[in-house]
Amino acid sequence: MKNRFLLPQILLTISAFEFFGPAIRDSGTSHLLNAEWVGHARVHLVWALGFMVTSGLVNLYLIWRRHENKLRDLYLSCVWQGCNIIGFWISVLFVDHYHGAIIDPKQHMLILGIDENIVAFAFLTVVLVSALLVLKFRVETEIGKTGI
Repeated sequence: MKNRFLLPQILLTISAFEFFGPAIRDSGTSHLLNAEWVGHARVHLVWALGFMVTSGLVNLYLIWRRHENKLRDLYLSCVWQGCNIIGFWISVLFVDHYHGAIIDPKQHMLILGIDENIVAFAFLTVVLVSALLVLKFRVETEIGKTGI
């Protein structure tokens, strides 16, 4: 029997990179080791990064573990990843209200004139939505037809 879950598993694995990118990218002098940051801000950053990395690991576990209710596990991963991505887009949407900056010209590069974070999270959003659509309209349909 073919693995009807393989495509959404691959898509969700790709979109799970959202949990690991910030830990790699923000652990240097641009964020965590930035001398201009107050110490308490660094505590919050490590907390957030720790949450993201452990969330990513749990997501990978949910995506790839063998379990009788695989569909539920994959939907749970979609919701969890969606929460993280929506959090990113909220931070972008309200950036002017908290005097933030999406672009740090010293650290970020532009891709086709767009900040790398926006490009990366737009791509990850599309991949996550694609996984959700495959689960809903292909996998659920196949399960409904076979009853398995």
